[in-house]
Amino acid sequence: MIEAYILLTLEVDKVGKVLKEIKKRVPEVKEASGVTGPYDAILRVEAPNLRKLSRSIVSKIYQIEGVIDTTTAIVIESDEED
Repeated sequence: MIEAYILLTLEVDKVGKVLKEIKKRVPEVKEASGVTGPYDAILRVEAPNLRKLSRSIVSKIYQIEGVIDTTTAIVIESDEED
């Protein structure tokens, strides 16, 4: 299982609407939050493999109105036990 964080740049005043739509359309999204700083929102996603993450999940997110850009950070180490 691949875990990743996707940082989103969104259109002004669309954070709530976009996050709601993402949770509805993309079941791989486990958490979705609006944040302060250089990005507008952050998602925690889980995917069975890298191909599913890059080709399916990210492309679904880009189809949602209000999404301008994404930056994906793949988790390579965690404090959770295997």
